[in-house]
Amino acid sequence: MPAHPLRFGATRALAAAAVSLVFAQGAAALSPAPQQSNSEIDAQLFYQVLIGEIELRTGEAGNAYQVILDAARRTKDEALFRRAVDIALGARAGDQALAAVQAWRLAAPASIEAQRYLVQMLVALNRLPETVEPLRALINLTPAPERPGLIASLPRFFARTADHAQAARLLEQALQPYLEQPATRAAARTAMGRAWLAVPDAAKALSLAQQAHAQDPTDIDPVGLALDLLPAQPEAEAIVTAHLAARPDSHAARLGYVRVLAASQRYAEAVNQLGTLTRAAPQLAPPWLTLGALQLEMHRPDEARTALKSYLALLDAAPAAAAPPAAEDDEDKDGAADGPPDEGRTQAWLLLSQAAEQLGDYAGAETWLAKVDNPQRALEVQQRRASLLARQGKIAEARDLLHRSPEKTPADARAKLLAEAQMLREVKQFDQAHGVLVQAIQAFPGDTDLLYEQSMVAEKLNHMDEMERLLRQVIQVKPDHHHAYNALGYSLAERNLRLPEAKALIQKALELSPGEPFITDSLGWVEYRLGHRDEAIRLLRGAYTARPDPEIAAHLGEVLWQSGQRDEARRVWREARSRDKSNDVLKETLARLRVDL
Repeated sequence: MPAHPLRFGATRALAAAAVSLVFAQGAAALSPAPQQSNSEIDAQLFYQVLIGEIELRTGEAGNAYQVILDAARRTKDEALFRRAVDIALGARAGDQALAAVQAWRLAAPASIEAQRYLVQMLVALNRLPETVEPLRALINLTPAPERPGLIASLPRFFARTADHAQAARLLEQALQPYLEQPATRAAARTAMGRAWLAVPDAAKALSLAQQAHAQDPTDIDPVGLALDLLPAQPEAEAIVTAHLAARPDSHAARLGYVRVLAASQRYAEAVNQLGTLTRAAPQLAPPWLTLGALQLEMHRPDEARTALKSYLALLDAAPAAAAPPAAEDDEDKDGAADGPPDEGRTQAWLLLSQAAEQLGDYAGAETWLAKVDNPQRALEVQQRRASLLARQGKIAEARDLLHRSPEKTPADARAKLLAEAQMLREVKQFDQAHGVLVQAIQAFPGDTDLLYEQSMVAEKLNHMDEMERLLRQVIQVKPDHHHAYNALGYSLAERNLRLPEAKALIQKALELSPGEPFITDSLGWVEYRLGHRDEAIRLLRGAYTARPDPEIAAHLGEVLWQSGQRDEARRVWREARSRDKSNDVLKETLARLRVDL
């Protein structure tokens, strides 16, 4: 390559460090060493590397690259080849970086690192068809016990490519020799599945995950792919459940499954999985924290408190217990409470405060809040305190507390307004909540969270035209806002208006968020309004099983009641009332149907 300046912003600190390293190596080489007759770095190499680093420091990246690459070729030193590549990359000279890698590979054909660099360079330069041969070479050079892990990681090489379909086809071509080898066949199919998922071709990814799982039900790699396919591909769940049946001790896979279930609001099933995990490995702290949070979502404050105190006790006994169990691959390290133990401890205190609040123990709730000494959670703590005051009827004090909370950023100001509106809505001060939201939207126009919150308040004020206008505005700004589709569809179904449109809106919401119980509940309710009682019961039972929420229970109970299944209706309503006596939908349903439990 002709010597020319490939100027770039290399830091002086890096260049100085490199020169210092060369001086240190040179001093060692020139100092007397009776026990070693030949130095690892001769005088010529010392000065050649020194000149290269000086050229780089003065901005002559082209000269530096050439000098270092010449030294690497002469000595076949991998560190020097790596340095030449780094110089070229720093100068944004991709072709020169590739030339250095190719020279490195030629000089050290058994170097795994050189093969890896070559694949990465070819992908970065969008020369994907040339990756097949070095990919195979990389796999062949990797020790046999490490090959499945390497193969599972290969899709990452293509993560930033623009043509994922081409990358998937090329990866399939590269992995052909490993599809029938017992040690690599599951990993190869899983890697291909991940590549096709990136296209995205979820159906093909699912098929490959199923094949990989069939070949080895104990392998966690297909499970990771299956979890990524959920909830959009419900068939993938069978892979996860079968793996857990074959390997009950696969804690990382179970935690990953819990995350998917919780994200889909299938809280009851997530709690069941966590129960299995905490019985099998009670010494693991993170599952207890997640269990406490989910129990709280299901309005089980006593159970939540027990789980959260177990979590804190484990932290006190051994802080290392807060670390989630390590996943068995590099693709997904699932845990229920990632982050330092102090973060988990703070989260547990906040959740315990909520549990006490649900139990009406406001003094206890404040005691838990007082333990939180984290500046980053200060606004959240004040919001919780405001909620406690409002629930005790001290609404003016609650609002004043929020107003006095510090605002470091515009996001803090927005969060305060949203918290104030939500607090007022919770205590049924709908007119005041509406006023706060009008002010908030003026300050943050087009904010979909604020618009959605205002639509919910408008519905409580019976301003149905305003509610519909706001929800349609949310959908226009954010077409994937599944809550807006669901809220609008449910509102129409509740008023027995435009039922075909209501069903279409709810189905769109379910398409955007498959399996979410509240949306399934809405669909069941619109089917009931359409006169399809059997289908309504099927949907509502599924929603209630996934999330036994009082509002879902109210709907399921009503459809059962009207269908003549009154004993089951009473059982469902009693369960719901035992969890939340104050739920408005449940109370209104029982009053309207004149049911005395």
